[in-house]
Amino acid sequence: MHDSKADSKPGDWAKLGKLIRDIQVALLTTVDLEGNFHTRPVQTLQLEGEDTLWFFTDWASPKVHEMQRDVRVALSYADPHQHAYVAVSGSSTLLRDPKKAREIWSVEQRAYYPEGPEDKRLALLRVRIEHAEYWIAPGRTSYLLAAARAVMTGVPMGVIGENRKLE
Repeated sequence: MHDSKADSKPGDWAKLGKLIRDIQVALLTTVDLEGNFHTRPVQTLQLEGEDTLWFFTDWASPKVHEMQRDVRVALSYADPHQHAYVAVSGSSTLLRDPKKAREIWSVEQRAYYPEGPEDKRLALLRVRIEHAEYWIAPGRTSYLLAAARAVMTGVPMGVIGENRKLE
């Protein structure tokens, strides 16, 4: 996990958490039974600590079968209006835990699980973050200034804005 890396700062993990909580909806990628990537949107229900994400899914969902075969997953978050992007990879665990389900439950979930947190179809998906990276771009004006500087100096710009890798 991230504790072994000296190059990531506590502030980087806090910023990652804020980005995930603000964006909330991610694209979850698994590997399907034929070995192809399978991506679909999921709502992040909780970020626990710095490195654990919680979601709901249906036990009959194809993603459940895919994660039972291969626990590796990737999550992508994007907020183009704020120029903020997050990529996460980690390992998934599926479990039944009505107590945890009640803790992260919201009334909107009844649309999918009419019996509430005790619904037999409700699976909790826990993702332990193993690697994460985020980008925060400053906006169009900064890119135009960087382009002008690159044209004048002949030297391409590096990362414009903020980019952090966390492990």
